[in-house]
Amino acid sequence: MSHSPPPGTPKARIPGPQQPPPPYPRIRAGLWRHCLGGGLALWALTAWVTYETQNSALLPTLVLLGSFLVPVVFVLWAYERHGRDLGVSAVLGCFLTGGALGVLGASLTASYPLRPALEVFTGAGPIEEAAKLAALVFVLRGRPGIRGTRAGLVLGAAVGFGFAALESAGYAFATAATTAGVGLRTLLETEILRGVLAPLGHGLWTAIAGGVLLSRRRPTGHFRITAPIAGTCLGVCLLHALWDATHGLALWGTARLTGADLDRPLFTQALPTRPSAVQEHLFTLFSVGGLALVALGGIGWIRSLARRDPSWRNTP
Repeated sequence: MSHSPPPGTPKARIPGPQQPPPPYPRIRAGLWRHCLGGGLALWALTAWVTYETQNSALLPTLVLLGSFLVPVVFVLWAYERHGRDLGVSAVLGCFLTGGALGVLGASLTASYPLRPALEVFTGAGPIEEAAKLAALVFVLRGRPGIRGTRAGLVLGAAVGFGFAALESAGYAFATAATTAGVGLRTLLETEILRGVLAPLGHGLWTAIAGGVLLSRRRPTGHFRITAPIAGTCLGVCLLHALWDATHGLALWGTARLTGADLDRPLFTQALPTRPSAVQEHLFTLFSVGGLALVALGGIGWIRSLARRDPSWRNTP
Protein backbone atom coordinates (compact mmCIF):
# COMPACT_ATOMS: atom_id res chain seq x y z
CA MET A 1 0.00 0.00 0.00
CA SER A 2 1.55 3.29 -1.09
CA HIS A 3 1.44 6.35 1.08
CA SER A 4 1.23 9.68 -0.68
CA PRO A 5 3.05 12.59 0.96
CA PRO A 6 0.91 15.15 2.72
CA PRO A 7 -0.17 18.16 0.72
CA GLY A 8 2.42 20.92 0.51
CA THR A 9 5.37 18.61 0.83
CA PRO A 10 7.97 19.43 -1.84
CA LYS A 11 8.64 16.66 -4.26
CA ALA A 12 11.96 14.89 -4.04
CA ARG A 13 14.36 15.94 -6.76
CA ILE A 14 16.02 13.27 -8.77
CA PRO A 15 19.66 14.27 -9.18
CA GLY A 16 20.61 14.70 -12.77
CA PRO A 17 23.99 14.10 -14.37
CA GLN A 18 26.74 16.26 -12.99
CA GLN A 19 27.87 18.92 -15.42
CA PRO A 20 31.62 18.86 -15.95
CA PRO A 21 33.40 22.03 -14.92
CA PRO A 22 34.55 24.32 -17.71
CA PRO A 23 38.03 23.48 -19.01
CA TYR A 24 39.28 26.98 -18.15
CA PRO A 25 38.12 29.81 -15.92
CA ARG A 26 35.55 32.09 -17.48
CA ILE A 27 36.87 35.64 -17.49
CA ARG A 28 34.52 38.32 -18.66
CA ALA A 29 35.52 40.14 -21.78
CA GLY A 30 37.48 43.31 -21.24
CA LEU A 31 38.69 42.51 -17.73
CA TRP A 32 42.17 43.68 -18.69
CA ARG A 33 40.76 47.14 -19.42
CA HIS A 34 39.23 47.37 -15.95
CA CYS A 35 42.52 46.24 -14.42
CA LEU A 36 44.44 48.85 -16.40
CA GLY A 37 42.09 51.69 -15.49
CA GLY A 38 41.77 50.70 -11.84
CA GLY A 39 45.49 50.03 -11.52
CA LEU A 40 46.43 53.40 -12.97
CA ALA A 41 44.03 55.16 -10.62
CA LEU A 42 45.38 53.25 -7.63
CA TRP A 43 48.99 53.95 -8.64
CA ALA A 44 48.28 57.68 -9.06
CA LEU A 45 46.50 57.78 -5.70
CA THR A 46 49.42 56.02 -4.02
CA ALA A 47 51.89 58.45 -5.60
CA TRP A 48 49.85 61.44 -4.39
CA VAL A 49 49.52 60.09 -0.84
CA THR A 50 53.25 59.29 -0.75
CA TYR A 51 54.09 62.82 -1.90
CA GLU A 52 51.73 64.46 0.61
CA THR A 53 52.71 62.37 3.62
CA GLN A 54 56.38 61.69 2.74
CA ASN A 55 55.81 58.24 4.22
CA SER A 56 58.57 55.94 3.01
CA ALA A 57 56.54 52.91 4.10
CA LEU A 58 54.39 53.45 0.99
CA LEU A 59 57.34 53.07 -1.39
CA PRO A 60 57.05 49.25 -1.76
CA THR A 61 53.38 49.65 -2.67
CA LEU A 62 54.18 52.37 -5.19
CA VAL A 63 57.04 50.37 -6.72
CA LEU A 64 55.11 47.11 -7.02
CA LEU A 65 52.02 48.78 -8.50
CA GLY A 66 54.04 50.70 -11.06
CA SER A 67 56.26 47.75 -11.98
CA PHE A 68 53.64 45.00 -12.26
CA LEU A 69 50.65 46.91 -13.64
CA VAL A 70 51.49 46.91 -17.36
CA PRO A 71 53.02 43.38 -17.46
CA VAL A 72 50.04 41.89 -15.62
CA VAL A 73 47.55 43.69 -17.88
CA PHE A 74 49.24 42.40 -21.03
CA VAL A 75 49.43 38.84 -19.70
CA LEU A 76 45.75 39.04 -18.78
CA TRP A 77 44.93 40.29 -22.28
CA ALA A 78 46.91 37.45 -23.87
CA TYR A 79 45.21 34.89 -21.64
CA GLU A 80 41.73 36.30 -22.33
CA ARG A 81 42.18 36.50 -26.10
CA HIS A 82 44.41 33.58 -26.99
CA GLY A 83 45.35 31.42 -24.02
CA ARG A 84 42.33 30.31 -22.00
CA ASP A 85 42.77 26.69 -23.00
CA LEU A 86 46.38 26.72 -21.78
CA GLY A 87 45.35 27.00 -18.13
CA VAL A 88 45.93 29.60 -15.46
CA SER A 89 48.65 27.55 -13.76
CA ALA A 90 50.77 27.44 -16.91
CA VAL A 91 50.46 31.18 -17.57
CA LEU A 92 51.03 32.09 -13.93
CA GLY A 93 53.96 29.69 -13.62
CA CYS A 94 55.62 31.18 -16.67
CA PHE A 95 55.06 34.70 -15.37
CA LEU A 96 56.53 34.08 -11.91
CA THR A 97 59.20 31.49 -12.67
CA GLY A 98 60.32 33.21 -15.85
CA GLY A 99 60.63 36.52 -14.08
CA ALA A 100 62.65 35.09 -11.22
CA LEU A 101 65.04 33.04 -13.37
CA GLY A 102 65.45 35.87 -15.85
CA VAL A 103 66.45 38.35 -13.17
CA LEU A 104 68.91 35.84 -11.73
CA GLY A 105 70.43 35.39 -15.18
CA ALA A 106 70.71 39.14 -15.61
CA SER A 107 72.51 39.43 -12.28
CA LEU A 108 75.24 37.17 -13.64
CA THR A 109 76.19 39.80 -16.22
CA ALA A 110 76.44 42.48 -13.53
CA SER A 111 78.82 40.33 -11.48
CA TYR A 112 81.58 40.66 -14.08
CA PRO A 113 83.68 43.87 -13.98
CA LEU A 114 83.09 44.80 -17.62
CA ARG A 115 83.55 48.31 -18.88
CA PRO A 116 80.62 50.13 -20.53
CA ALA A 117 81.57 48.90 -23.97
CA LEU A 118 79.95 46.78 -26.64
CA GLU A 119 80.53 43.56 -24.68
CA VAL A 120 78.10 44.65 -21.97
CA PHE A 121 75.21 45.07 -24.39
CA THR A 122 75.90 41.94 -26.44
CA GLY A 123 76.57 39.84 -23.34
CA ALA A 124 73.45 40.73 -21.37
CA GLY A 125 71.02 39.79 -24.15
CA PRO A 126 72.04 36.13 -24.68
CA ILE A 127 72.20 35.41 -20.95
CA GLU A 128 68.82 36.96 -20.21
CA GLU A 129 67.11 35.38 -23.22
CA ALA A 130 68.62 31.97 -22.42
CA ALA A 131 67.43 32.25 -18.82
CA LYS A 132 63.89 33.10 -19.91
CA LEU A 133 63.74 30.23 -22.40
CA ALA A 134 65.09 27.87 -19.75
CA ALA A 135 62.28 29.03 -17.45
CA LEU A 136 59.73 28.33 -20.17
CA VAL A 137 61.07 24.80 -20.67
CA PHE A 138 61.16 24.22 -16.91
CA VAL A 139 57.53 25.24 -16.39
CA LEU A 140 56.29 23.11 -19.31
CA ARG A 141 58.39 20.02 -18.59
CA GLY A 142 55.38 18.10 -17.23
CA ARG A 143 52.86 19.40 -19.78
CA PRO A 144 53.52 17.56 -23.04
CA GLY A 145 50.18 18.64 -24.50
CA ILE A 146 51.14 22.31 -24.58
CA ARG A 147 52.73 22.87 -27.94
CA GLY A 148 52.29 24.96 -31.06
CA THR A 149 53.07 28.50 -32.11
CA ARG A 150 50.11 30.10 -30.32
CA ALA A 151 50.96 28.46 -27.00
CA GLY A 152 54.57 29.55 -27.38
CA LEU A 153 53.63 33.14 -28.14
CA VAL A 154 51.32 33.43 -25.12
CA LEU A 155 53.53 31.62 -22.61
CA GLY A 156 56.72 33.18 -23.93
CA ALA A 157 55.16 36.59 -23.47
CA ALA A 158 54.19 35.62 -19.90
CA VAL A 159 57.81 34.73 -19.15
CA GLY A 160 59.09 37.96 -20.67
CA PHE A 161 56.58 40.13 -18.85
CA GLY A 162 57.39 38.42 -15.56
CA PHE A 163 61.03 39.30 -16.09
CA ALA A 164 60.14 42.87 -17.09
CA ALA A 165 58.03 43.35 -13.95
CA LEU A 166 60.76 42.23 -11.56
CA GLU A 167 63.48 44.09 -13.45
CA SER A 168 61.42 47.30 -13.36
CA ALA A 169 60.86 46.82 -9.63
CA GLY A 170 64.61 46.51 -9.15
CA TYR A 171 65.34 49.67 -11.10
CA ALA A 172 62.61 51.52 -9.22
CA PHE A 173 63.96 50.47 -5.84
CA ALA A 174 67.46 51.49 -6.92
CA THR A 175 66.32 54.97 -7.93
CA ALA A 176 64.04 55.44 -4.92
CA ALA A 177 66.84 55.69 -2.38
CA THR A 178 69.42 58.38 -3.08
CA THR A 179 72.04 60.10 -0.98
CA ALA A 180 69.62 63.00 -0.44
CA GLY A 181 66.79 60.74 0.65
CA VAL A 182 63.89 59.37 -1.36
CA GLY A 183 63.90 60.60 -4.97
CA LEU A 184 60.16 60.34 -5.58
CA ARG A 185 60.23 62.25 -8.85
CA THR A 186 62.97 60.05 -10.26
CA LEU A 187 61.09 56.97 -9.09
CA LEU A 188 57.89 58.04 -10.85
CA GLU A 189 59.74 58.93 -14.05
CA THR A 190 61.46 55.55 -14.06
CA GLU A 191 58.21 53.67 -13.56
CA ILE A 192 56.38 55.63 -16.27
CA LEU A 193 59.16 55.16 -18.80
CA ARG A 194 59.60 51.45 -18.14
CA GLY A 195 55.84 50.93 -18.08
CA VAL A 196 55.46 52.47 -21.53
CA LEU A 197 58.37 50.45 -22.95
CA ALA A 198 57.48 47.15 -21.24
CA PRO A 199 55.29 45.76 -24.07
CA LEU A 200 58.04 46.42 -26.64
CA GLY A 201 60.91 44.65 -24.89
CA HIS A 202 61.20 41.42 -22.94
CA GLY A 203 57.62 40.28 -23.46
CA LEU A 204 57.93 40.70 -27.22
CA TRP A 205 61.31 39.01 -27.55
CA THR A 206 60.50 35.96 -25.44
CA ALA A 207 57.14 35.56 -27.19
CA ILE A 208 58.98 35.26 -30.52
CA ALA A 209 61.46 32.71 -29.20
CA GLY A 210 58.77 30.77 -27.35
CA GLY A 211 56.52 30.64 -30.40
CA VAL A 212 59.21 29.06 -32.57
CA LEU A 213 60.38 26.75 -29.77
CA LEU A 214 56.93 25.30 -29.04
CA SER A 215 56.00 25.10 -32.72
CA ARG A 216 58.67 22.41 -33.05
CA ARG A 217 58.04 20.62 -29.78
CA ARG A 218 57.51 16.88 -30.20
CA PRO A 219 54.14 15.30 -29.33
CA THR A 220 55.91 13.43 -26.54
CA GLY A 221 56.75 16.75 -24.90
CA HIS A 222 60.46 16.70 -25.69
CA PHE A 223 62.06 19.93 -26.86
CA ARG A 224 64.47 19.89 -29.74
CA ILE A 225 66.99 22.37 -31.04
CA THR A 226 66.71 22.90 -34.78
CA ALA A 227 68.18 25.43 -37.18
CA PRO A 228 65.06 27.67 -37.14
CA ILE A 229 65.09 27.70 -33.32
CA ALA A 230 68.78 28.57 -33.19
CA GLY A 231 68.32 31.28 -35.81
CA THR A 232 65.36 32.71 -33.91
CA CYS A 233 67.35 32.84 -30.68
CA LEU A 234 70.17 34.67 -32.44
CA GLY A 235 67.70 37.12 -33.96
CA VAL A 236 66.05 37.78 -30.61
CA CYS A 237 69.45 38.36 -29.01
CA LEU A 238 70.25 40.82 -31.80
CA LEU A 239 67.02 42.74 -31.13
CA HIS A 240 67.90 42.79 -27.43
CA ALA A 241 71.42 44.02 -28.13
CA LEU A 242 70.22 46.77 -30.47
CA TRP A 243 67.66 47.89 -27.89
CA ASP A 244 70.33 48.14 -25.19
CA ALA A 245 72.80 49.87 -27.51
CA THR A 246 70.35 52.51 -28.75
CA HIS A 247 71.53 55.08 -26.20
CA GLY A 248 75.17 54.71 -27.20
CA LEU A 249 74.41 54.68 -30.92
CA ALA A 250 72.33 57.85 -30.55
CA LEU A 251 75.20 59.50 -28.71
CA TRP A 252 77.66 58.46 -31.40
CA GLY A 253 75.38 59.66 -34.23
CA THR A 254 74.81 63.01 -32.52
CA ALA A 255 78.53 63.54 -32.09
CA ARG A 256 79.26 62.63 -35.70
CA LEU A 257 76.65 64.95 -37.18
CA THR A 258 77.48 67.92 -34.97
CA GLY A 259 81.26 67.51 -35.03
CA ALA A 260 81.50 67.11 -31.25
CA ASP A 261 84.45 65.36 -29.68
CA LEU A 262 83.50 62.56 -27.32
CA ASP A 263 86.04 62.34 -24.52
CA ARG A 264 84.48 59.06 -23.33
CA PRO A 265 84.05 55.60 -24.90
CA LEU A 266 81.46 55.08 -27.61
CA PHE A 267 78.90 53.39 -25.38
CA THR A 268 79.08 55.86 -22.53
CA GLN A 269 75.87 56.66 -20.70
CA ALA A 270 76.15 60.46 -20.76
CA LEU A 271 75.84 63.25 -23.30
CA PRO A 272 78.81 65.45 -24.17
CA THR A 273 79.56 68.25 -21.73
CA ARG A 274 77.05 71.10 -22.08
CA PRO A 275 75.25 69.85 -25.19
CA SER A 276 73.71 72.42 -27.48
CA ALA A 277 70.02 72.54 -28.34
CA VAL A 278 70.72 70.89 -31.69
CA GLN A 279 72.61 68.07 -29.99
CA GLU A 280 69.80 67.50 -27.51
CA HIS A 281 67.19 67.34 -30.28
CA LEU A 282 69.30 64.99 -32.40
CA PHE A 283 70.02 62.75 -29.42
CA THR A 284 66.32 62.51 -28.57
CA LEU A 285 65.43 61.81 -32.20
CA PHE A 286 68.02 59.05 -32.56
CA SER A 287 67.16 57.49 -29.19
CA VAL A 288 63.40 57.39 -29.71
CA GLY A 289 63.73 56.52 -33.38
CA GLY A 290 66.13 53.69 -32.67
CA LEU A 291 63.85 52.15 -30.06
CA ALA A 292 60.89 52.51 -32.43
CA LEU A 293 62.74 50.73 -35.25
CA VAL A 294 63.75 47.83 -33.01
CA ALA A 295 60.20 47.58 -31.66
CA LEU A 296 58.68 47.62 -35.15
CA GLY A 297 61.03 44.83 -36.18
CA GLY A 298 59.88 42.69 -33.26
CA ILE A 299 56.19 43.47 -33.84
CA GLY A 300 56.46 42.57 -37.51
CA TRP A 301 58.20 39.32 -36.63
CA ILE A 302 55.58 38.26 -34.09
CA ARG A 303 52.73 39.16 -36.45
CA SER A 304 54.22 36.97 -39.15
CA LEU A 305 54.38 34.05 -36.71
CA ALA A 306 50.77 34.59 -35.63
CA ARG A 307 49.49 34.78 -39.22
CA ARG A 308 51.02 31.39 -40.01
CA ASP A 309 49.18 29.71 -37.12
CA PRO A 310 45.45 29.11 -37.84
CA SER A 311 44.72 28.50 -34.15
CA TRP A 312 45.68 32.10 -33.38
CA ARG A 313 42.49 33.28 -35.11
CA ASN A 314 40.33 30.44 -33.77
CA THR A 315 41.09 30.54 -30.07
CA PRO A 316 38.19 29.94 -27.66
